Amino acid sequence: MKKRNVCAVAMAGAMCLSLLAGCGGESGDTADNAFKIGVIGPLTGDNAIYGNAVKYGAQIAVDEINALGGDIQLALKSEDDVAAADTSVNAYNTLKDWGMQVLVGPTTSGSSIAVASEANADRMFMLTPSGSSADITEGKDNVFQVCFTDPNQGTAAADYISENMPDSKIAIIYQNDIDYSQGIRNTFAAEAKEKGLEIVSEGTFTADTATDFSVQLTAAQAAGADLLFLPIYYQEASVILNQAKTMGFAPTVFGVDGMDGILTLPGFDTSLAEGVMLLTPFSADAEDEKTQNFVSEYKERYGEVPNQFAADAYDAVYIVYEGLKAAGCTADMSYEDICEALVGQITTMTFDGLTGADMTWTATGEVSKAPMAVVIENGTYVLP
Repeated sequence: MKKRNVCAVAMAGAMCLSLLAGCGGESGDTADNAFKIGVIGPLTGDNAIYGNAVKYGAQIAVDEINALGGDIQLALKSEDDVAAADTSVNAYNTLKDWGMQVLVGPTTSGSSIAVASEANADRMFMLTPSGSSADITEGKDNVFQVCFTDPNQGTAAADYISENMPDSKIAIIYQNDIDYSQGIRNTFAAEAKEKGLEIVSEGTFTADTATDFSVQLTAAQAAGADLLFLPIYYQEASVILNQAKTMGFAPTVFGVDGMDGILTLPGFDTSLAEGVMLLTPFSADAEDEKTQNFVSEYKERYGEVPNQFAADAYDAVYIVYEGLKAAGCTADMSYEDICEALVGQITTMTFDGLTGADMTWTATGEVSKAPMAVVIENGTYVLP
């Protein structure tokens, strides 16, 4: 396999960031010789934490690459899809009108599934930084993922619990009207059974019932659950943590990547998340130089600690950059020709990034990398 290591690129770019620290906006389309990269995500609404993190992480990568002054320059444009599939398709078409040649997005799984069909039909190369559903890439040879898939998360969570908390009495609360939560729950339950783990309670909810979890929590408590598995997003998790405390229910809480963002949720008492464990490919507290440079720059620009979605998007831009460089692409190429070149590169390259070392991709679009478990202590993620 061809080894494409971006450490040197990232370090060189970081040296130039002092010149760019005030440039929090998009690169726009000012350079005629720049590759046009489109980003789609929820920049407003309930899921804006995810979409803006993707936008910001991608922008830092673009600025680093452009600061190198090489033959490959990038222009970035972001569109808001409020995490709605139909709006995301409209955003995709808006970016096509702008002249997009590569799509880094969308951010959420539902939007990614909808846009992937369009990108596949158009032969637009699509790399979603954070869409995790296996349905995104199925049957689409030009659509790839940076984050690990939902089935991967469910299996990895069960494996971790089996190895570290094998005697747990597990309760599951999941959202049964979205593929993300349902998919993780299904693979977790199957792997838990295979590993001999004990699931004592399961409760479900929908988007319309996501404000009161007293029934599900009461059932879990009555069943003697001492571990609560939550394959859900951070908004609903924040409500569950608050209601569990109110009723005096204090199990160990184990979540997934959708819970990343809970510490920056406006109005949330972060002490409620103390001891929460979750799977993530990125920890801002990691001590390697690459991570710390990224975290420092992100905090300086945007005033907060980056989550995994920002890191995924940062990696996604560098993956595209490495592919363009290796394939010898030029900015005057059509997006169809660029697509074919990048498909050939991504399925043969190995990539070291913020969210994983030695990442590779299958021809079906899935990334090979292992999630890790982190625990929240004093308002930050740390390795257990």
